[in-house]
Amino acid sequence: MSDQAVLHVRGRVLAGPEDVRDELWVVGGRVSYDRPAGARDIRTVEGWALPGLVDAHCHVGLGPHGPVDTATAEKQALTDREAGTLLIRDAGSPSDTRWVDDRDDLPKIIRAGRHIARTRRYIRNFAHEIEPEDLVAYVAQEARRGDGWVKLVGDWIDRDLGDLAPSWPRDAVEAAIAEAHRLGARVTAHCFAENSLQDLVEAGIDCVEHATGLTEELIPLFAARGVAIVPTLVNIALFPRLAAGGDTKYPRWADHMRRLHERRYDTVRNAYDAGIPVYVGTDAGGTLAHGLVAAEVAELVTAGIPSLDALAATSWAARAWLGRPGLEEGAPADLVVYESDPRADVRVLASPRRVVLNGQVVE
Repeated sequence: MSDQAVLHVRGRVLAGPEDVRDELWVVGGRVSYDRPAGARDIRTVEGWALPGLVDAHCHVGLGPHGPVDTATAEKQALTDREAGTLLIRDAGSPSDTRWVDDRDDLPKIIRAGRHIARTRRYIRNFAHEIEPEDLVAYVAQEARRGDGWVKLVGDWIDRDLGDLAPSWPRDAVEAAIAEAHRLGARVTAHCFAENSLQDLVEAGIDCVEHATGLTEELIPLFAARGVAIVPTLVNIALFPRLAAGGDTKYPRWADHMRRLHERRYDTVRNAYDAGIPVYVGTDAGGTLAHGLVAAEVAELVTAGIPSLDALAATSWAARAWLGRPGLEEGAPADLVVYESDPRADVRVLASPRRVVLNGQVVE
């Protein structure tokens, strides 16, 4: 033990919302709450420590026009790491990012495979674009490729209607979600509109991304089924700009997007008040910058979620939901250290003092 480098984190360690320790030790890349006997090579870091933050809707390897090269994907992952995001649920990417798993200096990724969308009903080069009769087969394929998640595009603009519309008939999503569950995968779906949600939830979906169409009538259904939402409010902030670009060609769609934007905070707060699980996700990738996890937590607070619960949505609760440990004894030492208590002011998350990944101080 005396020849092994040890990290000593001292100050306040937020092992849980109310579980505050005075210190922890990192030995062999793992968390310990017992001082290692005979340790000599000790580095000390002081401050308020949290489990590595979670971005539960992020796209490493995705750019505005589809997949990006390895160097760009690496830069995306490093940007997230610098922001304190050490666990990513990659909610759809056309790139193969398995090489990240071999890098101890990059965030851990839980993949949902590639998006599955209806033909010509999503952003070009992002998704498998298929018809309903092929949905089960593609869901099975991505369930096997992913890390326990599959991502559907639940709705998108229908150019003939000039507005958002569901992508899939009810029977297709029922069969597809059943197949994913049979293979041990959970299913999530991109959904902006109101009219795509009931069929997906009643078909057994596990999570909905964005969920801007969540209405008072639908909230009890989500709550009863335990369906989580990841609101991505930093992305929803772009709706007015998107609407302005579609005013001439698709005025009905543009007006709809503005209405969804205007009620976004009420939507999230009402979901939270009803007991619907809410988690932090930024939708980084595509056109949105990486490293926005702190801004998304602040948006949840603006929406009316208490600071402690907004913090949990990117730390303890999010890690438990994704089946990954926090700062338990023996867990991988993935943590972020701050100057002051983030429970008191979540804006502290924007300025990590130190980032520790796999037991190594990387920032």
